Amino acid sequence: MIKNTPPGSFSNDKLGDSGLSLTGHLLVAMPGMQDPRFSKTVIYMCSHGSEGAMGLVVNRVLESLTFPDMLEQLGIVPTGANDQIRVHFGGPVESERGFVLHSPDYFKDATLVVGGTLGLTATVDILKDIARGSGPKQSLLALGYAGWAPGQLDMEIKANGWLHVPSDNDLVFSQNLDDKWEQAMGKLGVDPRMLSDTVGHA
Repeated sequence: MIKNTPPGSFSNDKLGDSGLSLTGHLLVAMPGMQDPRFSKTVIYMCSHGSEGAMGLVVNRVLESLTFPDMLEQLGIVPTGANDQIRVHFGGPVESERGFVLHSPDYFKDATLVVGGTLGLTATVDILKDIARGSGPKQSLLALGYAGWAPGQLDMEIKANGWLHVPSDNDLVFSQNLDDKWEQAMGKLGVDPRMLSDTVGHA
């Protein structure tokens, strides 16, 4: 579950092997992605540099866990309206570790600024604030993350596994998960049916 520590070593100030940092961009799975964990996923890239890459899947929820369930497990009593908050599948790495990607109106000592416009907080305090209605205006709660070793993501992009596009906060925080992948493709001006099925693996 979410730990009372900041995300730690996710650096976003060094460029990847390609010379282009995708921090703050959206990573969009190609139509033929073979790994079912990432099929038709859209990933917000929180870090991409010489030490590796880290991102959160923004268009897939966990059906097995609700936000009230999470609060109960953590001993947090909600006092605000939390019906619309869903727990997302952030990725397969450290699947019990929680992250909140959020708008910049909320900032604590443990908050990391990502992409220049959003915050990333991984402490219990933000869940307490959200539960009592004093959290960020926009947020996405996720368990786990997608991670890549140094150079791995660059190789997967070259192998035609992923496309990338500048982030769009409306898309990231949209409640309409079913359309996020198509919307991200649309931002690229790409028709998914015209793309190759030859992909890499995440």
